[in-house]
Amino acid sequence: MKRSTETTPDGLVIVDKPSGFTSHDVVAKMRGIARTRRVGHAGTLDPMATGVLVLGVEKATKLLGHLALTEKEYLGTVRLGQTTVTDDAEGEVTATAEPSAVEAVTRAAVDTAIAKLTGEIMQVPSKVSAIKIDGVRSYKRARDGEDFEIPARPITVSSFQVHDMRQAHTEDGRPVIDLVVSVVCSSGTYIRALARDLGADLGTGGHLTALRRTRVGPYKLDRARTLEQLQQELTVMPIGDAATAAFPRWDLDTRRAKLLGNGVRLEMPDEYATGSPVAVFDPHGRLLALVESKGGKAKALAVFV
Repeated sequence: MKRSTETTPDGLVIVDKPSGFTSHDVVAKMRGIARTRRVGHAGTLDPMATGVLVLGVEKATKLLGHLALTEKEYLGTVRLGQTTVTDDAEGEVTATAEPSAVEAVTRAAVDTAIAKLTGEIMQVPSKVSAIKIDGVRSYKRARDGEDFEIPARPITVSSFQVHDMRQAHTEDGRPVIDLVVSVVCSSGTYIRALARDLGADLGTGGHLTALRRTRVGPYKLDRARTLEQLQQELTVMPIGDAATAAFPRWDLDTRRAKLLGNGVRLEMPDEYATGSPVAVFDPHGRLLALVESKGGKAKALAVFV
């Protein structure tokens, strides 16, 4: 394995997660590759899913909670005609639509149903999810056979597009429809719940058969590396570059950088008073902190020096 230095630098590792791995599995692998316990991830991916998983190492773990709130983009396949207990291909099939119901689905009907799932909507997450209900993970309650409901949550689906609609068949010869779709959405959106709700609206049932995350905020697949590649050469995006890519950048002079380092809440320029995190740098290009504007002054969200 190639190492540029003996010490793992602070920064982000953009992983192309393989199918069959949980996000925690990837974190565990990265702890071994990077030789540090200080590794975390920004937003989980289901085991079935592949694609962009953003990991933070060392001080960059402080960025993760803020990165997790950014917009995400996916490419997936929705199967109309079957419902599963998990709303994806990993769960047991609980219902199969009548052939006539599947054959009646038109592209116009699909587009109409997708329009209802686009924009600011309320979504009920899958019961087999990590959502906590009264302190207990939803998937555990489902596994234990409990009867419970998950409250709907507001999400934003900025784009939901169908790129291909093709006829297919189940293993026992029943007709189904596979839709190749792309989705751009807010944090907290469950793509398999979109598949479930799309199928329910069309009267066929539906579930997700494939999912690939292609973007988390500004970090895209072209920056991602497989675990095998990272084992050969650990590629870490420096923490300053990572923060500049994800947040507005505010460069301070030496005097104000020192004041901020001493805990003084600086006056923030109006252009940064958006309520969103801002990355603050000193004259040497070092990331000092993530701050937000409170009453026109900089309130620290995370400090890096």
